[in-house]
Amino acid sequence: MAASFAIFTPSSAAAAFFSAASADYSRSRLSSPLLLPPRIARTLRLRPVSSSLVSSSIPSPVLDSTSRSKTGKWEWKFNGNSVNVYFEEHEAESVANAKQILLVPTISDVSTVEEWRTVAKDIVAREGDVRCRATIVDWPGLGYSDRPSLEYNADVMQNFLEQFINAPDGPLANSGGELVIFGGGHAATIALRAAGKGSINPASIAAVAPTWAGPLPIVFGRGSDMETRYGLLRGTLRAPAVGWMMYNMLVSNEKSIKSQYESHVYANPENVTPSIVESRYALTKRKGARYVPAAFLTGQLDPVKSREEFLQLFAELEGKTAILVVSSANAPKRSKAEMEALKGAEGVTKFVEVPGALLPQEEYPLAVAEELYKFLEEQFGSKR
Repeated sequence: MAASFAIFTPSSAAAAFFSAASADYSRSRLSSPLLLPPRIARTLRLRPVSSSLVSSSIPSPVLDSTSRSKTGKWEWKFNGNSVNVYFEEHEAESVANAKQILLVPTISDVSTVEEWRTVAKDIVAREGDVRCRATIVDWPGLGYSDRPSLEYNADVMQNFLEQFINAPDGPLANSGGELVIFGGGHAATIALRAAGKGSINPASIAAVAPTWAGPLPIVFGRGSDMETRYGLLRGTLRAPAVGWMMYNMLVSNEKSIKSQYESHVYANPENVTPSIVESRYALTKRKGARYVPAAFLTGQLDPVKSREEFLQLFAELEGKTAILVVSSANAPKRSKAEMEALKGAEGVTKFVEVPGALLPQEEYPLAVAEELYKFLEEQFGSKR
């Protein structure tokens, strides 16, 4: 049943936005894994919610006995800020001349290296024609990285990715120009944009369930009136007190996270375990957790503004960089349409489909790892 909603907060800006947007929202499914309640009563009233932080301890990866891992922090410097960025390294023991893989999480409220961990473990443990080492990195403002109050947008995130890849003192400094990037959602599209501009030079890119539009713009569009409302909402979410209250109500609660994973983040609701919900909920309670989601929700992190621009990113890399597109069988309708548009598109070397919705690499990691490794063998194996 359709539902509209209005949120009563001290911010008239937020109330105005949600009042205008409610009718369209009730008929839509979000195309990116931003966590908003799927069933919202006609009128929601704020209740006091604790803003105390949950423990920021980082779960330790569980690896095969033939593999080893380590974690670290790399310092990203941007506009006078020094941001500690969390990363993990996974590799098999005693492997020389391994291909360097960078895995970048999908951008969302609960973005985390954990979504790629099983894929990384599987690929580095394989003893096929291509041996690999893998680095997984959390975006600044997300996962286990620092979350400063920056004015996040697609250019800021691209700047981070470029610096992380090119840093002479970074984890990828010894990749020897043979770096392969696996990115989910917006991460893949930001990597493609950076490669098209020549600021990074990966040997190949795998775009897993790629997206380019944040939840609200893909539903409500980018008219000048909506952009004004997005700006007001963004400002409200970033505000010291009311921002946390709104974020806690809309996003940072276990019921919301569970329902969104069940509705469109995962394809099979039975795969949404209590441990996943608890882990993701903890991420939403970290200091500064609302800043990147405020930008993502309102389209500030969108690398392009149209499907035409999206397709052009791939076309610009034709003959330069091999690109694998991994579509997911049960992605929401709007996201699925963008993925399908890449089938046979210029610049796309290979197109495959795997089970899953918006996070197939987390829900069906072995299926995704199989397709990614096949692509590596096709591109870099001795039998190619």
